[in-house]
Amino acid sequence: MNDMRLQESRSLLRVFTCGSVDDGKSTLIGRLLFDTDNVPDDQRTALLWDSKRYGTNGTEVDYALLVDGLEAEREQGITIDVAYRFVATRRRKFIIADTPGHEQYTRNMATGASNAEVAVLLIDATQGLQPQTRRHAAIADLLGIRTIVLAINKIDLICYSQSRFMEIASMFHDFAAKFHFSSITPIPLSARHGDNVVWRSANMPWYDGPTILEHLESIEPERAEVGPFRLPVQWVNRPDASFRGYAGTIASGTVRPGDSVVISGSGRVTKVARIVAADGDRNTARAGDAVTLTIADAIDISRGDVIASSDSRPEVADQFAADLIWMDAADLLPGRPYLFRIGTATVSGVVSRIKHKLDIDHLEHLAADRLSLNEIGAVNVALASPVSFDPYEANRRMGAFIVIDRVTNTTAGAGMIRFPLRRANNIHRQAVTIRSTDRVARNRHRPAILWFTGLSGAGKSTIANLLEARLHAAGAHTYLLDGDNIRHGLNRDLGFTDADRVENIRRVAEVAKLFADAGLIVLVSFISPFRAERQMARELVEPGIFHEVFVDTPIEVCRSRDPKGLYRKADAGQIRNFTGIDSAYESPEDPEFWLRTVDSAPEALVDSLYGELAPAIGLEDSP
Repeated sequence: MNDMRLQESRSLLRVFTCGSVDDGKSTLIGRLLFDTDNVPDDQRTALLWDSKRYGTNGTEVDYALLVDGLEAEREQGITIDVAYRFVATRRRKFIIADTPGHEQYTRNMATGASNAEVAVLLIDATQGLQPQTRRHAAIADLLGIRTIVLAINKIDLICYSQSRFMEIASMFHDFAAKFHFSSITPIPLSARHGDNVVWRSANMPWYDGPTILEHLESIEPERAEVGPFRLPVQWVNRPDASFRGYAGTIASGTVRPGDSVVISGSGRVTKVARIVAADGDRNTARAGDAVTLTIADAIDISRGDVIASSDSRPEVADQFAADLIWMDAADLLPGRPYLFRIGTATVSGVVSRIKHKLDIDHLEHLAADRLSLNEIGAVNVALASPVSFDPYEANRRMGAFIVIDRVTNTTAGAGMIRFPLRRANNIHRQAVTIRSTDRVARNRHRPAILWFTGLSGAGKSTIANLLEARLHAAGAHTYLLDGDNIRHGLNRDLGFTDADRVENIRRVAEVAKLFADAGLIVLVSFISPFRAERQMARELVEPGIFHEVFVDTPIEVCRSRDPKGLYRKADAGQIRNFTGIDSAYESPEDPEFWLRTVDSAPEALVDSLYGELAPAIGLEDSP
């Protein structure tokens, strides 16, 4: 009975291990599992067999194999995925995440750290601080980890040298002085031989501190229950007309029936009527509980809203400053549209500015116009609509977000919100009298954006010009936005880097939106090489207005035409970042109009395009 009470009272600590590759993270966790009797007998037997087949320690047991489960990991002796292991002792329970050390798996490391309370940062005593050591320390700091266990491993390979241990510990303290760590505890150990992992080592009489396990058992982390109540609404639960509840997992704080709460988006205040869980109604619920709340008043609440304590409201803003870890092979470019998932809300938006990126080696701020894979930067984010959040430092669950690539739907980055930007608070949309329907009635056709895309020399401008003449003759109200012409004025300050190309298209898309709102048929002739920017332009307007026109001309034909001599200059190295040569062109996958120019004259293509377009926009030829 006493043992059962002890097990129920043991607190849970979430730990993640990090550091450079081959520093011994998996070996340390395996040793902890083995020496605390958290390995079943059948796995112990399998470990002996696997050590002979996959082990890296000769005839000795390779404890890393208890953690490295993927076949590729076992064959290479590295960690690729994040491996989670449960360890229980008489004093505490642990969930330990073994995160990868290789630079290309930094995104996995950030995933493992996102829910952790303590970081065990390993350093190979024979190697000292490595670039990945510094990167992982910086990410741990950004993610709000304040307790660091500095595990200086492989101490046996330097003859248990106290001076080397002290040197490495001092170097790390100096490096981490700019971080916000509240506790850094250096511990010398040999994970392979078990020195100072679970049992104190007789090989280091000069060390009188705790073992890794002893120290982890003594740590008391901050708990989310102490923060203000926050429930991001994940689902509106309405099985029938008699019940309406709002389901989600409590991010922080506690709640009881009768508590006064505010709906963050609308600012409406109400009271909690019931707390419904899988096992019935509750009198209280706390951080981590998945519950459904009913409220006393009829208020419009939907997924992405946050139900919060009325006396401690979260921030609501559409712009904020953040730190961002970039995880995508494609660079982050300011102005490129992404999806931002913050809590249960998913909103389109852009990184409007990169303020600086972090030099991992010296912790200096460097000017940057992009972020590449595994780089860390301070950015400003602008969203299409306001979201509710708390600064990450105050509430990790409410202040974290991920960036999603709109085309591939992959996670491209992970960020931590620092503070809202107030610059747009006093800007409001002015109501206007003339509506779009009034302009349609006057113009006698619906507005449209015809977005011509294709390689340089494909014939975009030629076809767009012929089509505008045909539309004008039919009485349509038109305007042609041509890439070269725009760069003489509105975009004369932009070059041809990927970042400048993104901003080029962003500006033109906004102008095209204004012309379409004025009721015009806008013909936009730009190479616009990236799908993401063309999709952004499409989503600026209502469905049915944007029409992508792919002027499909093979690059060999474009080279032979070369009306401006640009291909010759690009081949000679006189023009850099030229689309199709040293900069990519992403062809449309499902355009509204696909014009293949090789076997058709421009006039014939215009006839075909006009024939399909005119009825779509309600245009009839003038008499």
